[in-house]
Amino acid sequence: MRSATEVNEAIRALWLRAGGSLSAQERAEYELLVVEWAAAIRGDVIEAA
Repeated sequence: MRSATEVNEAIRALWLRAGGSLSAQERAEYELLVVEWAAAIRGDVIEAA
C-alpha cells in the first residue's frame, strides 16, 4: 500500500497532466486515487494511535 504522501503526489500529477480539467477516464482514476488516499490516511492515524 502506498503512503498518503505518495497517493497525493499521484493525484497532483494527474491534475497537472489533465491541465485542470478531467476527462471521464481521468475522473474515474481520480476517484480511485481519492479512495486510496483516504485509506492511507486512516492507516496513518491508526499507526499513530
